[in-house]
Amino acid sequence: MGGSLSPGSKGNLPADTTTFVGRRHDVTEVRRLLSESRLVTLTGVGGVGKTRLALRAAAETHRAFRDGVWFVDLGGVTDRELVVHTVLGQLGVHDDTVRQHRTVLVEHLRDRQALMVLDNCEHVVESTADLVDVLLRSAPGLRVLATSRERLGVDGEHLWQVAPLPEDPSLTLFAERAAAVEPGFAVSAANRDKVAQICALLDGIPLAIELAAVRLRVLTLDHLLSRLDNTFRVLVEGKRGGVPRHQTLQAAVDWSFHLCTRSEQMLWARASVFRGTFDLEAAERVCSGDSVAPDDIVHSLSGLVDKSVVVAEQHPSGTRFRLLEPLRQYGLEKLRGAGREQAVRERHRDHFIEWAEHREKEWFGPRQPQIFLLTRLEHANLRSALDFCFEQDGERAVYLAATLWFYWAGCGMLGEGRYWLDRALADAKPGPERAKALWVNGYVATLQGDLTPSARMLEECRQYALSVPDETALAYSTHRLACALLVGDDLDQAEELFEEAILLYRGQGTVNSHTMLAGIELAIAATFRHDFAAAERLCVEAKAVGEEHGELWAQAYAIYVLALCAWVSGDFARADQLGRECLRIKRTFHDLLGIVLAIEVLAWIAATQGNAVRAATLLGATSEIWQSVGYPMFGSRYFGAPHGECEAATISALGEQEFRAVFRKGMDLELEEAISFAIGEQLAEETPTSAAPTPLTKREQQVADLIAGGMSNKEIAAKLVIARRTAEGHVERILQKLGFTSRAQIATWVTERRS
Repeated sequence: MGGSLSPGSKGNLPADTTTFVGRRHDVTEVRRLLSESRLVTLTGVGGVGKTRLALRAAAETHRAFRDGVWFVDLGGVTDRELVVHTVLGQLGVHDDTVRQHRTVLVEHLRDRQALMVLDNCEHVVESTADLVDVLLRSAPGLRVLATSRERLGVDGEHLWQVAPLPEDPSLTLFAERAAAVEPGFAVSAANRDKVAQICALLDGIPLAIELAAVRLRVLTLDHLLSRLDNTFRVLVEGKRGGVPRHQTLQAAVDWSFHLCTRSEQMLWARASVFRGTFDLEAAERVCSGDSVAPDDIVHSLSGLVDKSVVVAEQHPSGTRFRLLEPLRQYGLEKLRGAGREQAVRERHRDHFIEWAEHREKEWFGPRQPQIFLLTRLEHANLRSALDFCFEQDGERAVYLAATLWFYWAGCGMLGEGRYWLDRALADAKPGPERAKALWVNGYVATLQGDLTPSARMLEECRQYALSVPDETALAYSTHRLACALLVGDDLDQAEELFEEAILLYRGQGTVNSHTMLAGIELAIAATFRHDFAAAERLCVEAKAVGEEHGELWAQAYAIYVLALCAWVSGDFARADQLGRECLRIKRTFHDLLGIVLAIEVLAWIAATQGNAVRAATLLGATSEIWQSVGYPMFGSRYFGAPHGECEAATISALGEQEFRAVFRKGMDLELEEAISFAIGEQLAEETPTSAAPTPLTKREQQVADLIAGGMSNKEIAAKLVIARRTAEGHVERILQKLGFTSRAQIATWVTERRS
């Protein structure tokens, strides 16, 4: 099986945020259909409740699926080619190789018994249908529950038409949503007829009912009924043709739109360009202009939240907002009708290009873990911006795809990064933007183990840089070409180019994650030559740079090499501690390459210490993860030699049969389970919430938070108005209490508790 699932759970169904009303018969029938058919598609008008029904039916049948129930929202997919990427991401399947992603998904699901819920398929129905057809033919244990305004058209598909709610459930839904805004509201003998008339006017469509119910914040029931009655007669009777219930929803949304202020209407339309969720800053930047001031946005946004047009969601990074998909599509129609789509999408593109620029600059600093989480949240918007760039301005597409190198290479997104970069380079003209995209894509291809195209792209970049000249492109292409040569076992030329790149970086005064990695990768070459003193010196230097700037991602690779050096020197306790520290940091970024390398070295240490069962379990876990990363140990004889020796020693200690049994148990571990086992901690302890118990005092927690923010002891002392020696004492006690040896570990611990 290919890939590995994220956090050890058996599924990812979102929790209900409101009560589920009615639909008992529908749930029963959908469950029955799922027991008889491998593909069930829920169809119906927008807002009728397809998603809620699918989630409830899936939740109630999850015990029937050994490998879980997985929810995939396709509403934010802007490119049909990214349907497979989206499914892989939502299933937690990570594959950074150059294999076809459809093949990866098939291999992952082939022997699994799972239910996949595909939501909002209508705008990518052809590519979704093609994928579902392949998956159902290849994975006999898979069943699919889809929601779409039209059928997928796949053989064996069973349809279930989601009808509007009958009267009693409609009244219940109205009462519950109304009570949320008007405490104490209830359906009674005195008002039942009026509520029933409202629900009848709304044709029992849940979204329409919810939009109307929130108006009780400002209207009495009599006023609400009167306005609805008058408005709907005009709106619905004025529309000719089409399905009546489509007209009803349209009328309900029209009515809600017309009850909004002019500013709210403009924001609704403009916010439709966002995909997924967005924050207030993005709304202010993208949706202002043309008589709408940035300062007006927050007021209008609050109004749309109050009217249930926009959903407010709480994230560790703060409040984010989302338009329900039918309402987003409605807003987009309004935007197009006003002739403003182009201008607003341009602002959206420009905002996210600038956003990516800032995140790239911040990457080399203490906010790395937060940048990883933020970029994940903005993934759908970045995709949308890239798509628009390709439609309108190819040079900006090249620029944005290359600027996001930190996400592609640093956060387990090699496959999608390669997709965008390959597409960008297909028509890119020679120049600095193409040069950056070349070295970034060459780097990504190297990490995938795809060395031939990697070398070609890096050589092109290097030749361009020499001819212009472009010293920046020359430094990066030289460095990344050295990395490709290292993976390809050409140590002599790799070391020569690493040293050249380091000199170029120094000559330019460049200090960042790449310059750290150049020294670290040169250190790896030194370990292959058994020059462990040089390797340790280089990594200590890189680690010091990382600690000075609060950089963790590259620093973790230095810690990995230091673990190798300690292991070779016989200091197994230190080697084990360093290997676990590296793994903790790499988990923060979901960096699969760093994760698997750290688990590898922990396996080697365990074998040397005589703990053959632990070593075999870890080797099994790495075997599964390597399938997602690329060739095991890059296919390199230098990287692979300790792995082979570890496996041979473990087989000798356990015997072939016992080794295979334990190895298989390691393969069966999900990714988070494997990390937890390798670190030696329970999953629940390894992913605490902010409310979890802490051994730190209130003051020590303040200090830990400031360390995570990148502050030095001197800066902490100034911030808290205490003596520097007092701050140093707090840091020492924090290290002792948490069992850590570095500030980087404290920063990682704080970040994990926030997530």
